[in-house]
Amino acid sequence: MAAGNPALTAAVQRSRRLLHRRALVAAGASLVPVPGLDWAVDAALLSRLLPQINAEFGLAPEQLDRLSPHKREQVQKAVGLVGSVLIGKFITRELVLRATQTVGVRLTTRQAAKYVPLAGQAVAATLGYATLRYLGEQHLRDCVRVVQAAQLQLPAPSVAKGRTAP
Repeated sequence: MAAGNPALTAAVQRSRRLLHRRALVAAGASLVPVPGLDWAVDAALLSRLLPQINAEFGLAPEQLDRLSPHKREQVQKAVGLVGSVLIGKFITRELVLRATQTVGVRLTTRQAAKYVPLAGQAVAATLGYATLRYLGEQHLRDCVRVVQAAQLQLPAPSVAKGRTAP
């Protein structure tokens, strides 16, 4: 996906580690047989995860604001070509809900599976992990495509996490 670009490959690896950790939390929340809890946890996780992935690739709103007008226009065109509604925007609950509509059947199956003792909870946990992982991977791929199309310079890893470089 990011072949030949070590900075992009590193950003993908950091994002995937973050995504894996958040997907494990989603799986854990799926084990709890409380109706709607897993959906709330997924929405909360995604609303925090997606901006972090955006920042890894220099696509957070505040990072885009610092770009030159020409470069910002290139990024906006690339975002339009990719078709993402989650890049370069403040992530709201509505945006997260629109993103999760693509996997609505999985979410409904996960809710129903919770009520089957043991095996159902295992299925719910697996679907919880897979759902968050799928949404995160899709967003990650969109970010890579935008960075490549706009030929965007990635921020230093410490800057992407909100800290200033030494």
